[in-house]
Amino acid sequence: MSGSGTCGRTFGGLLPLSTTEEVRERRPRVAVLPVGSFEQHGAYLPLVTDTVVACTIAQEIAAVHPVHHLPPLTVSCSHEHAAWPGTVSISAATLHAVVRDIAESLRRSGIESLILVNGHGGNYVLRNVVQESVGTGMRMALFPGSPDWDAARTRAGVETSSFSDMHAGELETSILLHAHPELVRPGYETSDCVADDRRHLLTLGMAAYTDSGVIGRPSKASAEKGKQLLASLVESFGEYHSLLSGTGSGSAGPEHPEVNR
Repeated sequence: MSGSGTCGRTFGGLLPLSTTEEVRERRPRVAVLPVGSFEQHGAYLPLVTDTVVACTIAQEIAAVHPVHHLPPLTVSCSHEHAAWPGTVSISAATLHAVVRDIAESLRRSGIESLILVNGHGGNYVLRNVVQESVGTGMRMALFPGSPDWDAARTRAGVETSSFSDMHAGELETSILLHAHPELVRPGYETSDCVADDRRHLLTLGMAAYTDSGVIGRPSKASAEKGKQLLASLVESFGEYHSLLSGTGSGSAGPEHPEVNR
């Protein structure tokens, strides 16, 4: 089913433009909430990268599926990036509370399904929010899950493994090169950094494993890979929408955020 009206239109690729009457007419059964971050992404991607990625995915989804497209949460749990200027975080408890409040507001307005489009793998608490929603009358899911990212990587021909491509690497740079090339500064072509032994990341933070803030191979990024990544994710979302809207059957499988985007 295709979106209608201004369902898929956004301001600057970030903010949805639907009016209240357009939402009333569509009567969506599922809301989509992009969750990003405001954290360092090396010298060539903006602090708002994760939010742009989450919003871009949500925008592509809303152009195809009849969802209530919400504006993004732009600051989240980026404590491991605190060594770099500009990074801002809130606590996991605060993020948990904000998402729960949004879900409850949606429920009161008649929308009882919420899918969180997570752009930052460090938002581990979102898994708990979804887990705790079971049996509450508000159905929730976390998207994309690891299987969705794996399928997208395969389709796009991403060369770096999901573990090595942790932060500001091939995947994220490709999505921005396709959707928002004006946001990508020079330098990604020479900024590869591999740090596969990160066993103490949560204790020591990113600065213990990278001087630049990058962990991945952005030199392998391309706009075409970004295009294929997004196309695959839109297809994967269909199962989530069917599951939560009651229009189909099946299981979206376990949701697993990426290691740390």
